[in-house]
Amino acid sequence: MGEATHYDWIVIGSGFGGSVSALRLSEKGYRVLVLEKGKRWAPGDFPKNNMDLKRWLWMPAAGLKGFFQMSFLEHVTILHGVGVGGGSLTYANTLPMPKLGFFQSRSWAHLADWRAELEPHYATARKMLGAAEFPGNTPGDDVLREIARDLGREDQFHKAEVGVFFGDPNRRVPDPYFDGEGPERVGCNYCGACMTGCRIGAKNTLDQNYLYLAEKNGARVRPETEVVRVSEQGDGYAVETRATFGGEDATFTADRVVFAGGVMGTVPLLLKLKEDPRGLPRLSDRVGDFVRTNSEALFGVLAPDTEEDFSRGVAITSILHTDDHSHIEPVRYAKGSNFFRFLVLPHVPGETFLGRLAGAVRGFAQNPLRWAKAYAVPDLSRASQILLYMRTLEGTLKMRLGRDLRTGFRRGLVTELDSPDAAPRAFMDEATDLARRWAEKTRGVTATMFTELLLGVPSTAHILGGACMGEDAASGVIDKHHRVFGYDGLYVIDGAAVSANPGVNPSLTITALAERAMAAIPVNAN
Repeated sequence: MGEATHYDWIVIGSGFGGSVSALRLSEKGYRVLVLEKGKRWAPGDFPKNNMDLKRWLWMPAAGLKGFFQMSFLEHVTILHGVGVGGGSLTYANTLPMPKLGFFQSRSWAHLADWRAELEPHYATARKMLGAAEFPGNTPGDDVLREIARDLGREDQFHKAEVGVFFGDPNRRVPDPYFDGEGPERVGCNYCGACMTGCRIGAKNTLDQNYLYLAEKNGARVRPETEVVRVSEQGDGYAVETRATFGGEDATFTADRVVFAGGVMGTVPLLLKLKEDPRGLPRLSDRVGDFVRTNSEALFGVLAPDTEEDFSRGVAITSILHTDDHSHIEPVRYAKGSNFFRFLVLPHVPGETFLGRLAGAVRGFAQNPLRWAKAYAVPDLSRASQILLYMRTLEGTLKMRLGRDLRTGFRRGLVTELDSPDAAPRAFMDEATDLARRWAEKTRGVTATMFTELLLGVPSTAHILGGACMGEDAASGVIDKHHRVFGYDGLYVIDGAAVSANPGVNPSLTITALAERAMAAIPVNAN
């Protein structure tokens, strides 16, 4: 029997929105096809560390076929995931709940009582993703607790809830989550390799829960397949694809289609389809608007003289809420993950490049030996701690297709400012102060991505929006049920649909939103 080409639903992307959609639709009796441009990964396929670029970094044109991608845009550097399971393959496992302000944000509060409507779906998402409080303690937790004490906010320090199976370390057991219907799992050994791919099977990636169960229900997942066009065909849609790494192109048809490729998959595709007369030209003019981050700052504190091992644990183990709008989390890579050694420079706040450069020179001059040791330390992951600072305060960008005016090269996706005051910021006073406190306690130096020192461009691992909700096509791309304005049967269910800044790691929220959207889909009556 040949490959089926028509389905009830096609889901483009297999991250938190796509995987939820695949499972819930298959449970309701629909024929489901999931299209994913990245590869399928088994635990034994992941690299030992991020120096194995061929298996870690996604840059197919250079022969790198991993699952972690960096996109350098004019106003933000974006870190994101590719592969069967989407961002869950490389995310930091952390599953926090947003505070009340997220649900009441004026950008979407008029559309629904979000806190009440999402509450049961957050509970489902936590269960499905195996949320559990980190049971151990790391040197990074001790430093963060000390800072909390110094700030008089020790009561605002707590361990992180993460999607990890904490059984006996390295011990394989039958499925502990889904009454034996899921895959076997292995207890976490605290190696810290969550973001370079869990090699033992303790991390609750989407291929271990939603996608696994969806495939058991008959959903088909087709990896290494990139969608290049979606167009109307009869009462449904034609989805044209090309093979990511060579092979035959293919076209599939479906009654309904879910766009779930994440911001960096869904938004560029929708922008192209809107420009394409054979695509989806009636899409809202709001495609690409209201792109937001978690208003975060990413630092590294390099402590070459430390006797501690900061690489042990899981990716994120604790959180300190520094005020009602902000918090900080210690983040880690596993032993031997030294790739970012080549991308970091001193953290120096400043409005101008020359001012930042002068500050970096002064920093090197004040601590030449420590900086030399920091760049030469054999294992940077052991002797450093990444710090992730986030705020709930809003700031938005626009994404468009066009030419990067700085370089003259056509890069496809570019960013524009809504206003100078609304842009994501590379430098925030409280974040800088927290990094300085950490460095003082660990005899370290503070560093950030080279794009921040040289260009003043912030980095984010949590890009959101671009296909936001509205009352109509004049105010949004989708309605409050994730239905695309202008096209019956099209949905956006991923980070691009998040219409306010949750101020926390967003994976749990994307999952809950997807659960809510799927709850409104009727059971297949055919």
